[in-house]
Amino acid sequence: MPADQQLAKSLKPRHLSMIAIAGVIGAGLFVGSGAAIQQAGPGILLAYMAAGVVVILVMRMLGEMAAANPETGSFSTYADKALGRWAGFSIGWLYAWFWIIVLGIEATAGAAIMHRWVPGIDQWVWALILMVLLTLTNLGSVKSYGEFEFWFASIKVAAIVLFLLFGAAAILGLVPGVPAPGLSNLIDNGGFLPNGPGAVLAGILVVVFSFFGAEIATIAAGESENPVDAVKKAVKSTVWRILVFYIGSIAIVVTLLPWNDASVAKSPYVAVIELFGIPGAGTIMDIVVLTSVLSCLNSGLYTASRMLFSLSKRGDAPAAWTRISRRGVPAAAVLASTVVGFVTVGLNYIAPDTVFLFLVNTSGAIALFVWLVIASSQLILRKRMGAAGKDLALKMWLFPYLTWLSIVSIVALLIGMVILESTRESLLLSVALAAVVVALGVWRYRKSGKSPKDGEPQDRTTRESAVEAVSAS
Repeated sequence: MPADQQLAKSLKPRHLSMIAIAGVIGAGLFVGSGAAIQQAGPGILLAYMAAGVVVILVMRMLGEMAAANPETGSFSTYADKALGRWAGFSIGWLYAWFWIIVLGIEATAGAAIMHRWVPGIDQWVWALILMVLLTLTNLGSVKSYGEFEFWFASIKVAAIVLFLLFGAAAILGLVPGVPAPGLSNLIDNGGFLPNGPGAVLAGILVVVFSFFGAEIATIAAGESENPVDAVKKAVKSTVWRILVFYIGSIAIVVTLLPWNDASVAKSPYVAVIELFGIPGAGTIMDIVVLTSVLSCLNSGLYTASRMLFSLSKRGDAPAAWTRISRRGVPAAAVLASTVVGFVTVGLNYIAPDTVFLFLVNTSGAIALFVWLVIASSQLILRKRMGAAGKDLALKMWLFPYLTWLSIVSIVALLIGMVILESTRESLLLSVALAAVVVALGVWRYRKSGKSPKDGEPQDRTTRESAVEAVSAS
């Protein structure tokens, strides 16, 4: 790769803003929230608030580090500096694995919708078509990725804004044919906590993973025209995105409909749209969910490829993955992510209840591992930057108290996954995978594991001999 060849810096502020929004609003909000409501009743609002607070704190910590040093590898490179080379290696590979698995899940979900619309084409063919289209988008240019994500996110935002407006009007009794419910659906049918506070704690584990993806904005910031400002805006907007889009829309669902209604469990947003008397509610929601799926596929390919590219630059992945096309895209890393993504899609059709389910479960707790690494890295790097007298463009609130609160909360969530039978297997498999990857990282850097004196991870060119020595051992 020529020395002056770099990733294109063509993402604009509007792209970054929508990438940040798209990272938070996924198909899980539109479909998966029904199961969470059935589990905890109206009290699920408390679960969304608690999970939202954890994500807001984590994003603030990540934003502090990203604004101080924008990197395509984001938290993986910060783990390099704070915890050691083994940590950056481990969390980078686990994160890339998470998004590659997501490709198989989302491609299948999108193919199912397309197959309902065009049953003459097999579902696996639709999955293949969607994967190819989004691969071409990511190979084109980072700007094309940003444009697709901008419009995908715009559709999702428009859908939620309309939902919020109609929902608020219905609650106030302003929608003809829909009587104002008052507080009846919040306090009747067993009360606000019909299944007790324990169900809310379990609900936190269900909803917390819905928020994973907000960190994509800090990865994409490295390819923007003004990364520091982009990170600051994305992180600061996380608060209102969570409050308005998640908590606001879920509040409308549980206020307008009984929490134990069968239609809520199936699809809460479709149930509310049908309440308004809008024809074709199912089709409308299919369009919104398909948009969310395509957005997730688009972001999954982008994120996995950029993490593999960053790992390759640091000598932790094949050297070929550092190659950048004339359009400023790490094409080799994109194709590497795509190949494994195609394999996972195939496994979802060949062995959905065995091999693919096993692979999905190995990624179940990776979100919490990533957040724990972010918090731990920020705790260490903030102290170093403070000792060096470095001015920060963005600061974590009430450091170090809220950082420690975040760490304790994430550990508590991991413990909760052990206690809750429905998540125990996923946690144990995720821990097993993480143990293997960490062991590889520790073994790899057992001789050359000392970071440079200033804490900066060395890139491939400056430590080529060290990597060769480790590989040969």
